[in-house]
Amino acid sequence: MKCTHLDQIRDVTPSAKGCEECLKMGGRWVHLRMCMICGHVGCCDSSPGKHATEHFHKTKDPIMRSIEPGEDWGWCYVDEVELDFS
Repeated sequence: MKCTHLDQIRDVTPSAKGCEECLKMGGRWVHLRMCMICGHVGCCDSSPGKHATEHFHKTKDPIMRSIEPGEDWGWCYVDEVELDFS
């Protein structure tokens, strides 16, 4: 399967230096993900808050990417396919 939402990717800047929601509430995260539509930074599904996925459910923005050093992959929530940003 392939992603049908690549045309929605924008040139975005990370919205925060960590997970926005975790920073606001004093939470912790494991890994960070950035929305490729609006730049929202949220935590991964291994983190207690799962804020990147929560952002998708709230906004329907389909594509995120890892912003961990050395990682160049992303994910389309709608098509459930991994993306290569290398």
